[in-house]
Amino acid sequence: MADQGDIKGEDLPCDLKDWSKHDVRFWVLTLGGVDGSVADKLFQEDINGPSLKLLTKSDLSEMGVNFGPAKIIIHARDEVMTLKREEPMSSPNQPGKPCKPYPFSRYQDTFRYIEDSILDVPESGASNFIEPCHEYKGFINTPDEHKLNKFTFEVIRFSAACMNSRTNGTIHFGIGDKPDFVHGQVLGVSVKDKEDYTTKLNSAITAHFHFNQDYAKKCIRPPRFVDVLNKNTTSSDKCVIEVDIVPEFDVCKEMYFHTYNTKKGKEKSFYVRDGGSSKNLLAQATPKEYDHFLQQIAQISKLRKKAEEKHLNGIKSSNQGSWLSQMITGGSKSLDKSNFERYVVVTNKSHPSHFQNVGFLIELYPTAVLDFDPESAECGLQHFFKQHSTVSSHLPAAYKITDRVEDTGNKLKLTQNTSWVFCNGGIENETPSDTDQWFMEKGASTRDVISFLCRRDVLPNKRFLVIFLLLSTVREKMDPLVETFITFYQELRGTDQILCISDNENAFTSWKDLLEARCGINISCRCIYELSFAEVNGTICSLWSENRRAIRFLACGGESKVPLEKKVERSLNTLEILCVNECDGGSEDMKSMEENFYRGEKVSWWNFFFSEQPGSTPFIKRDKFDYIVTTVIEDLCSLTKACVLLNLLHVPGCGGTTLAMHVLWDRRYRFRCAVLRNSSSDFAEVADQVVQLLTLSHEEERPKIPVLLMIDEFEDMEKVYELQQQIEKKCVEKKIQSKCANVILLNCMRSGSSELNASTTDTVFLGNALSEKELKFFEEKLVEIEKRHKNFETFYGFMIMKKNFKSEYIEGVVRNTLKSFNINQKNAKLLAVLVLLNVYCKGSSLSVSLCEDFLDLQPKPICGSIKVEDGFGKFSNFIASCSVEGLVVYRAVKVIHSSIARQCLQELKATHSVTKADIADLLLTTNQLYESTQGKCKFLQDVHHILVKRVFSSEEECQFSPLILDIANETPGQEELVLSNASKRFDKDAVIFQLLARYCYLKKKDFSEAKVWAQKAKELSEDSSYIADTSAQVFKHELKNAIANCKEVPVSPENVNVFLKMAQSAIDAFWQTQNLAKKESLQRVNTKTGNCPFNTSGCLGEIQVGVIITDLLAKVPVFSLDGVRHDIMSQVLAGDMKLESMQKNDPRRHKNSNYYDILRQFEDVLYNLKYRMKVNIDYLDKVFVNLGSRYGMKDSREQVAQNELFRCFKQYANVFCKTDSTHLLKNKMMSNKMKLDQIKLFLEKQKADTYSGILNCLSKKIPAEMMEKIVRHYVFICQAEQNPSPKEKINFIYATVVLSRIKLESREMMPYPQLLKFLFQLLSEQTPISETLSLFFIAVALLWPSSQDTGCRNLGWYISQMKNSYHKELKEACNGKSPTVHFLLGNKCGYEQLVHIGEIKECIEAKQEVFESMWGNAKIWKEEKVRSLLCRATGEVTHGNILTNTCVNHLKLEVMPMYRSQISGYAEGSRVSFFIGFSMRGPLALDINVGP
Repeated sequence: MADQGDIKGEDLPCDLKDWSKHDVRFWVLTLGGVDGSVADKLFQEDINGPSLKLLTKSDLSEMGVNFGPAKIIIHARDEVMTLKREEPMSSPNQPGKPCKPYPFSRYQDTFRYIEDSILDVPESGASNFIEPCHEYKGFINTPDEHKLNKFTFEVIRFSAACMNSRTNGTIHFGIGDKPDFVHGQVLGVSVKDKEDYTTKLNSAITAHFHFNQDYAKKCIRPPRFVDVLNKNTTSSDKCVIEVDIVPEFDVCKEMYFHTYNTKKGKEKSFYVRDGGSSKNLLAQATPKEYDHFLQQIAQISKLRKKAEEKHLNGIKSSNQGSWLSQMITGGSKSLDKSNFERYVVVTNKSHPSHFQNVGFLIELYPTAVLDFDPESAECGLQHFFKQHSTVSSHLPAAYKITDRVEDTGNKLKLTQNTSWVFCNGGIENETPSDTDQWFMEKGASTRDVISFLCRRDVLPNKRFLVIFLLLSTVREKMDPLVETFITFYQELRGTDQILCISDNENAFTSWKDLLEARCGINISCRCIYELSFAEVNGTICSLWSENRRAIRFLACGGESKVPLEKKVERSLNTLEILCVNECDGGSEDMKSMEENFYRGEKVSWWNFFFSEQPGSTPFIKRDKFDYIVTTVIEDLCSLTKACVLLNLLHVPGCGGTTLAMHVLWDRRYRFRCAVLRNSSSDFAEVADQVVQLLTLSHEEERPKIPVLLMIDEFEDMEKVYELQQQIEKKCVEKKIQSKCANVILLNCMRSGSSELNASTTDTVFLGNALSEKELKFFEEKLVEIEKRHKNFETFYGFMIMKKNFKSEYIEGVVRNTLKSFNINQKNAKLLAVLVLLNVYCKGSSLSVSLCEDFLDLQPKPICGSIKVEDGFGKFSNFIASCSVEGLVVYRAVKVIHSSIARQCLQELKATHSVTKADIADLLLTTNQLYESTQGKCKFLQDVHHILVKRVFSSEEECQFSPLILDIANETPGQEELVLSNASKRFDKDAVIFQLLARYCYLKKKDFSEAKVWAQKAKELSEDSSYIADTSAQVFKHELKNAIANCKEVPVSPENVNVFLKMAQSAIDAFWQTQNLAKKESLQRVNTKTGNCPFNTSGCLGEIQVGVIITDLLAKVPVFSLDGVRHDIMSQVLAGDMKLESMQKNDPRRHKNSNYYDILRQFEDVLYNLKYRMKVNIDYLDKVFVNLGSRYGMKDSREQVAQNELFRCFKQYANVFCKTDSTHLLKNKMMSNKMKLDQIKLFLEKQKADTYSGILNCLSKKIPAEMMEKIVRHYVFICQAEQNPSPKEKINFIYATVVLSRIKLESREMMPYPQLLKFLFQLLSEQTPISETLSLFFIAVALLWPSSQDTGCRNLGWYISQMKNSYHKELKEACNGKSPTVHFLLGNKCGYEQLVHIGEIKECIEAKQEVFESMWGNAKIWKEEKVRSLLCRATGEVTHGNILTNTCVNHLKLEVMPMYRSQISGYAEGSRVSFFIGFSMRGPLALDINVGP
């Protein structure tokens, strides 16, 4: 017979039926013992593959083949056919990789089989009694009705054989065998009712083991149903049924087990294991073997007993619990103080039984989980995790960096939730891949994930741990988990940051061997495998302090509390929530925490907690503490606004943040207290989370206690007000009633001044001077500190305050510390950078990662690694650590005290000749500072901030940032070098280029270079009106500079030409600025994003250029000879006189012909100059008068713009509003038209030609005599023979009303009934659309029927039209603004029905700042004097507005609430009372109270 190897299958077709007669001949020639002539005979008879299959020995004999060769041919043919049957079947039953069987005699393991994988243990007999033997049954061809019987028969037979042979064993159903499958191939079977198998087996044991059934039941384990996964690890409906047999000595002793076949009349059998099968010894012809076996039972039982004892002795004790504690904490053995700041988890297919033992993952709160289970979201680990914590689900593609790293991190929400990465599909219709396909389909994107996470500017270098959580056994060399490990191994350059956890040695061994084969490394020392997952879970959870494990509670009113679930708290990720039991059961080091605080680190809740412990003196209460807690907060709580504001303004370094946190700590039982983590968070998201905190456990009722939210490090009040507005808006959305304040914002903000200009009801100021009482507290605390701490002299944060901020103390400390400063040393450079950033940028810091890299420190995640502060050497006492919110929360360092930082800069300049310019240059040119490390994004923001952030005042516009100004003062000229380096560092930054352009045109007067920088800025930011404005400003300043440098008298025609061209360019540029500003504003309105105000610089800039042109033309001979020529200029610029006409009448026209030729080139500019200036002036007046800050706070930049507008208007009036021309004044018989023109010029000069200007007369407190004169002029204008326009009639009404509020007894006023008659007549006439807003506003205000019927029934329509006109005329400018309330409804009649806002101010007799504060927080309505002036209206809530009752039956008018939160949560029809204010947007309801 031929050996298998003799058949050269590679030369023949795979299937016998495809063989040709040539193939058959070749094959016969390869057979040993067959002559070549036989092959020839078969060839001659045309024997091919199909006929060879049918060939018999008799057929060969007939062909003349002898018996011997014929026998060989037939046998070889049969062998070939058998081999073909045994070969693996093609897809879908293509066998997979080898795998281990399910762990013996265990049921809670999470092991699953993969379809078509091959069990790597053969069917076998008894070996060492303990190692189980195996038997496989395909069980797939058995009809369903016979499956239970087949199952019980095979199990009884197999179990009897194992028990008699005293060997452990497992019988598997759903495992293929030859000839149809590969031996041990996992097939799986579908089981409809698993309970049936258990029940049937139990019955079968009773039936077949008559006398030993109780012992048999102890040996035969219940069926185990092991899930079979598809090749891509998704679930299937198949399983492998397994039954384990454990014939322990204590059970079986020396018994033997017969089985009885009840169907055959109790036929008895005796099975033993014989190789890979079970043998019935009673079925033999002779009973000798049976008798012999029975004689050996006693000996076999003894061998079994010895094997069990040996096995038990081999189970060694484990120290892996301690090793796990060491590795997962980086050596600290406490997760509260772990040397790892972040954790990343990599895991594979989970099992439901895992979930009770993976709670440690919830506690670890990993930054990211790389999950290779495609069913994780549906029924796997993520599904479990999501029930207890917050997650963001992603596919690996989301981690590909296509823009800035920060943008990718923000999209992934790395700082907010655990980022769950589905590395093998399972979400977003991503299909899973088989192991072989995964590498090509998903391998690259998963490598992107790992590369992103391992970036030094994402997770902290050497301070994060990657945990491979092996929930399923990894069997294949190309398994995705192996590939993932290799990538992490390469990125992390070793295994120090890798920990592998499995719950059994088999899984570990497979994992270890695979990694050793792929990487050549032994991972054993980084693996935990001797602990069950229950033990792993318990060990890790025990590493948290009791405080971290305890349930946290929130105040709920009336001393009750509600639990704050971990998932809820994590979902409120923008807030740091202070619970009532915040520090209870904690394990923090009291001494260390105190030292850090006293040195200058930010106070923590632990400091307050420790100060309340026995043996400690109380935490120092500042003088303002009791005032804030007992007075200010209590007053704010009584206000009927959803969100109220308390400003705690403080000098930097005087303890403002500490005082604010002390207030929260003290009030945590009465309020739900929280701190905003990051001032740059999305305010809409913050508001949503604040309201969630407010309503937690109060979803179906009104909140019982308010939220006290501390906000810190805000740059300006506008951002604070924006957050307040968002919270109000969210309360309205959630329909939360505001009978009292729901949210109190405790705004802890640094003050630019050491003194408070004016004290207000919602502002507390903390200065840098301690009272005698406070100094005494500090003295007492110092005594305690000296007893506890040896190094108390370095507690500069405490000592500066204890010394009452004395400059001598600070100077001495800084001088002594910096005496050996050397700017060439790295630690000195880093200190210099830190102090510069600290002085010019609030809240600046440098990440620990950056410092470690710069100082060449080697971080190690082990206990006792070097502290970065120590890397600063002798300067370390000036350095404190802090936490910063970035892509993830990271550790950073800062200067301990702002006064230390300021003094350092002075000392460096005075003693070491290191200027601010030197440090700025170092900061901008040291590339190592800008390498990819944690905090890079914030570092760049801080550097950018100190270069470009200007400080504005209401007096003048600041041109440059404080740093640039200080450098210019300290080392003139060096600021240009700094700015040049800034442009190289931020080489794609439009704002930096804008800054360079501003410097060039303001300081250098190099307008060519300024234009280059401005153009570069425009190219980077084409749609920014602010960038466009810079270009326009370059042209304007170039024009001003050129005119100023021109000493010609008169100005030559050539220069006039040059100057007007410049002016034309400037005007065009300002027009572009205006168009972009409108586009920006409308976009914000449409998208409802941002509160950035309308950019008015384009309008103002065009006015300024107009003023420059008028000044220029006044020096040109054709306009400058006398007053008459000056009047002619105003007519030309108004478009009332053409240059041709002017030239004709000019006696010097020949001499001035060159001027006329040039002026005619600019006719469009000149003829429209007055019109364009007037349009812009009126528009800005309308904006400034009718729109105010949303919270009454003055905008300093807007104030500067108003001052400039006032200056420009004076010059405009001098040119266009002159009424004292000599020849006209001498003419006593002035014509009526001339008189009318003179009156109109007078009104224009007083800005009384527009309704906005007239209304503003009240705010400007114009003298009564002047207002009477204005009214007299309007009386003249409105005479019928003067043919007054609708605008002039409307202005007359405004002027009369304004006069009534200035001088009620004036005789110049029209009687009130006549005014109403005049108004009704005007309302009946056609009105231009441009005048509808002003008309309907005054009509609504005057005709409001409060105490008497005015006879008007169209007020509802007027209100509607007024709203439409408001949005049409002011839609670009109203974003971020609130309509000004010009009048309020008074409780008197006639003119006195309208109460001007100025009268309210006079009632409270307070400064403007106090009034704005009281108006903003609504305290003003509690003033009795104010209430006595106003009429209290009533109405009903309807559709978010209020229908107001009037004195006219069935006439109800709609008013809008000033704060919608005051009516949110109330049912339709709820009765309310309120005051009414009149604004251009419509009537507003103020001080809304619910009830009659």
